[in-house]
Amino acid sequence: MAITSSSSTALDVPSLVSQLMAVERRPIDTLNAKITSYQTKISSFGTLSSLVSSFQTASTNLNTSLQKLATSPSDPSVLTANASSTAVPGTYAVNVSQLAQSQNLVAAGQTSSTAAIGNGTATTVTFDLGAISGGTLTNGIYSGAAFTSNGSGTTSITIDGSNNTLEGIRDAINAAATGVTATIVNDGSGTPYRLALSSSNSGVSNSFKITTSGGDGTIGNLLGYDPAGTQNLSQTLAAQNANLTVNGIAITSASNTVSEAIQGVAMTLTNTTATPASLTVARDTTAINTASSSFVDAYNALASQIKSRSAYGTGAAAAGSLAGDGTLRLMQDQLRGVFNTPASGGTLTSLGQVGISFQRDGSLLLDSSKLDRAISTNFSDVTNLFSSSTGYTTRLGTWATSALRAGGLIDTRTQNLNKYVKDQNDAVDRLENRMTALERKYTTEYTNLNLLLSRMNSTSTFLTQQLSSTSSNN
Repeated sequence: MAITSSSSTALDVPSLVSQLMAVERRPIDTLNAKITSYQTKISSFGTLSSLVSSFQTASTNLNTSLQKLATSPSDPSVLTANASSTAVPGTYAVNVSQLAQSQNLVAAGQTSSTAAIGNGTATTVTFDLGAISGGTLTNGIYSGAAFTSNGSGTTSITIDGSNNTLEGIRDAINAAATGVTATIVNDGSGTPYRLALSSSNSGVSNSFKITTSGGDGTIGNLLGYDPAGTQNLSQTLAAQNANLTVNGIAITSASNTVSEAIQGVAMTLTNTTATPASLTVARDTTAINTASSSFVDAYNALASQIKSRSAYGTGAAAAGSLAGDGTLRLMQDQLRGVFNTPASGGTLTSLGQVGISFQRDGSLLLDSSKLDRAISTNFSDVTNLFSSSTGYTTRLGTWATSALRAGGLIDTRTQNLNKYVKDQNDAVDRLENRMTALERKYTTEYTNLNLLLSRMNSTSTFLTQQLSSTSSNN
């Protein structure tokens, strides 16, 4: 009798284990999907946090803009000005008869700016600032004048073999902050290089006196200058104050920046006047409009993101990343509460009265003309509408601070989502460890089964061969 055996095919262990593990890993895939969803929510709250912060900044800037004043000089070539919140709107007549200037001196010319002057013996050069009075000035030299120190103290430098050139002297003076600035000019003559000195600050009390001691006298012969005595430098410009009138009141200033003549206004004088110039100080409606526009844009950006991220999917439209999120609904309710609650303390109680109104889609729209009219006719109530304790920017700023603070709406929700992510990641780690062990188990079991099948196949083949041999012998 002949016995035939069918051949046995070995199992594809890697493929079989892979298919089994794909089934086993489904819980991990579900968890990873949840983690991705939580991370998307965290990212969304990060975006909203940034938008709330921008809205808060815009609210603050709108508040600040209400305090801004603009200045308009009738002749900008005469003066420019800036006004602080303490300035009083009005028009001021400004007449400038003299500009402030610094004293300028020039030393005798030298053939070189780098050649040594004197033998290098140390010379102490001392600068003293003060006022020159009396006497006469002829060709840059005073006679019969007096010098009175302004009491700011003296400053000294040392000139020796390391710096006894015009360039070295210049650099030593400038480095010491003496109240005097040094430069070198070239006048094109046979001895063209001349040291020019200028008081760092303008005004009659910032003229200067230079004394020297020590050395071989060469530095003293170059730099010694006493308006009441020996003058080795000649004056090219005398120190002087600015003289002006504001609404007929005489004012003297050591600087061309005059900050106390008009309350809250800093003027910079640039020219004298033949006839008085006018300076108008008024509410900065441009700044207010710009800040209001930024406020509207910042709110619309925030509201748009809240709306899109909280939307439920309908038809082909996907749901927002925060659809159904209670924190987002609470933020919406709180914002509506602020906007729907009138301000108190003035005749203006709603934003619509100053041109900031809601549209059908929930966005804000600014009517600049309406805002300008409110500012020009009722500025105090406009300020109250925005900036008082019940004002809109005040309450919106408080809301934003609460939403953004540690432990606030956004932070609390984000912390909870981060905890969910951590918990799910921990669960994934535990399952991954189980998957590793399970994969090893499946691999071992099916590898062993393969070996068993192989032995059985070998035994079957052997028996078949033996039976065939016995049959043929018979």
